[in-house]
Amino acid sequence: MTLNFRDRAEQYLILVEGGPPSNFSAWSPDLPGCAGVGDSIDECVSDMLDAIAFHLGGMASDGDPLPEGTGPGVYVARNPRAAA
Repeated sequence: MTLNFRDRAEQYLILVEGGPPSNFSAWSPDLPGCAGVGDSIDECVSDMLDAIAFHLGGMASDGDPLPEGTGPGVYVARNPRAAA
């Protein structure tokens, strides 16, 4: 089910935040409750695309309409942390 929605997953905007010293996390304003994480930005985006595909597959299985994506695109919020 997830593989059928992987291409469609790239139509959704992905927002990435965090970073060292912790991991990165991602979410999409188009799909509340859908999130991804990773040790790097690339890993985080890949995890998020998998999560979106899985989310869309579940929605389709339930007969729910799939929302239009506001992407494609990845926005990374870079907030450098002050050294202690």
